[in-house]
Amino acid sequence: MTKVAVIGSGNIGTDLVVKVLRRSTTLEVAALVGIDPASDGLARATRLGVPTTAQGVRGLVEMPGFDDVEIVFDATSAGAHLKNAEVLAQHGKRVIDLTPAAIGPMVVPTVNLHEHLDAGNVNMVTCGGQATIPVVAAIGRVTPVPYAEIVASIASRSAGPGTRANIDEFTETTAHAIEKVGGARRGKAVIVLNPADPPITMRDTVLALVDAPDPETHQHIRESVERMVGEVAGYVPGYRLKQQVQITPVTQPDTLTTDPVTHQVTVLLEVEGAADYLPAYAGNLDIMTSAALRVAETMAEAVVRA
Repeated sequence: MTKVAVIGSGNIGTDLVVKVLRRSTTLEVAALVGIDPASDGLARATRLGVPTTAQGVRGLVEMPGFDDVEIVFDATSAGAHLKNAEVLAQHGKRVIDLTPAAIGPMVVPTVNLHEHLDAGNVNMVTCGGQATIPVVAAIGRVTPVPYAEIVASIASRSAGPGTRANIDEFTETTAHAIEKVGGARRGKAVIVLNPADPPITMRDTVLALVDAPDPETHQHIRESVERMVGEVAGYVPGYRLKQQVQITPVTQPDTLTTDPVTHQVTVLLEVEGAADYLPAYAGNLDIMTSAALRVAETMAEAVVRA
């Protein structure tokens, strides 16, 4: 078993601990780290038999058994991650970053994880990125994507203070990842916080402009997207298509791309959470922790095979 630690005792960090305990056959939680001794996350971890500290990354370094920890999840904030990463690098720990810091390469498991299995620090992009970049990449495997736009709609209740304080960072990071990881020539991202009560399940829309005039290519695009959705659902069970992939003719949208395009591909997705610790409607948080878990397990398995 590969020992892991989680920094951040909020919703995401606590959900990660529960996921490792419930789902993983390759990982063992060695510690949950926070800075608030009264946090629900630390209390829950203690009840589950997981060692804890409220002294931050320095407390983690001083915990018995720290030397045996191989992978650390950081579910704090971008600013905190910069400091945490520096300390952990000094001790040779591999880090999976769930903050917007993006010190290391951006990783989406079904798209480019195999390229970064040896990286010391990988970034999990954003919830919108984890949900939509696989679809952009799936379209790109059939035909080039001059322009891709995604809209992520999440329940307002599932957006914590960190998300609300970093909306611009969310859109910029996701748009960059649509290009760098998803392969689109130009990307755009929009996030919508929906205040509906009861809270809505995460919904994502992918709009991609392509030059694909023939029906055979359209069928290949649909098949590629459906395969990719199945691959993501392998580690995010609540990830699914809401309806069949739509491919419709368009006129040349000069303001979006100067490349020739003939059709718009529209993909509607829903992401329901597994409700391990977070509510089921918080699919935006669940897809982040599920993707991070898949990255850690794959890294651990790669080390064993080596």
